[in-house]
Amino acid sequence: MREGRGGILAAVSRLSIGLVFDLLGSHPRRAGDPPDVDAEYEPESTVRALEAAIARLGHRPVRLGAPHALLAALGKGELPTLDAALSIAEGYGGRNREAWAPALLEMAGVPALGSDALSLSLSLDKALCRNLVAAAGVPIAAGCVVASAEEAESALLPASWPLFVKPRWEGTAKGIAPTSRVEDRAALVREVARIARDYRQPALVEEFLPGAEYTVTLVGHPPRALPVLQRALETRTRIGIHALERHAAPPGGWRPVTPGTLDPALESELAGLALSAFYALECLDFARADFRLDAAGRPRFLEINPLPTFAEDGSFGILAELEGRPLDALLADVIAEALARLGLPPRA
Repeated sequence: MREGRGGILAAVSRLSIGLVFDLLGSHPRRAGDPPDVDAEYEPESTVRALEAAIARLGHRPVRLGAPHALLAALGKGELPTLDAALSIAEGYGGRNREAWAPALLEMAGVPALGSDALSLSLSLDKALCRNLVAAAGVPIAAGCVVASAEEAESALLPASWPLFVKPRWEGTAKGIAPTSRVEDRAALVREVARIARDYRQPALVEEFLPGAEYTVTLVGHPPRALPVLQRALETRTRIGIHALERHAAPPGGWRPVTPGTLDPALESELAGLALSAFYALECLDFARADFRLDAAGRPRFLEINPLPTFAEDGSFGILAELEGRPLDALLADVIAEALARLGLPPRA
């Protein structure tokens, strides 16, 4: 309820909030696609959690489907009446894929929760993202872009061995394998060739950071950091377990280790750096920033994801469990703040 003229209480409108999403198993596979091509797509349970969160606020969730379904509805003039929309759709292919749905919603005049198309594209391109956050004073690992195996044979290296090789514009650890840590030039050439062949994009080559890895979830307007989480690493390679679990394990399996000690000073520093990156990319409403410590124990920025997963086993699910409440309750608070930023009633 809200107070109207003369102090009379009037019911706040129930909003219709669209959901755009890509479900696991729905990717139109092409010849040569790698096994993890749809790793960023969401299970049905994530969509249901968002629907439950919207319903908690008294609003009505409206499934719009994938970006191509949204495009078709717009083309036919069949888009339902919406007060706002939230996209968790990743798309596929180029570095603008996460921006497909926000751009279409902008064309349709539908206010969007979360970051806009430009912020999503800039953050997905790790090379451009690094430049922007470094200019804002956030420390990054030394790195360079290498487009082909031929270029890798003579490229000026950003640091001494070992180095780490990953796709320039992927998320959810796509393209990261047990071989991503390279110890010599021959291994570097092989990894860059694999990225160029399987993911059809340049590789980002960075110094390998040996320390603990942390992730910072940011929410709200103005943004604030939720409790920092440490990610498990694999004991031998020191690559994140979350990246290796989709690969065949060696005898004895992948062995996790969490080598870091998260004291208040480090947590405060990580939160501040994450907020600086958030502002540098002009993100909105929610994001997740990842960091790793160098050999001296200093944080270095890895990436920021303004399109983080809301899945039960992701950071939001873990944080909700730590708070002792359901995932949809935490997501409802996040959505309510985003609606308030848009000037819409957070709750009906």
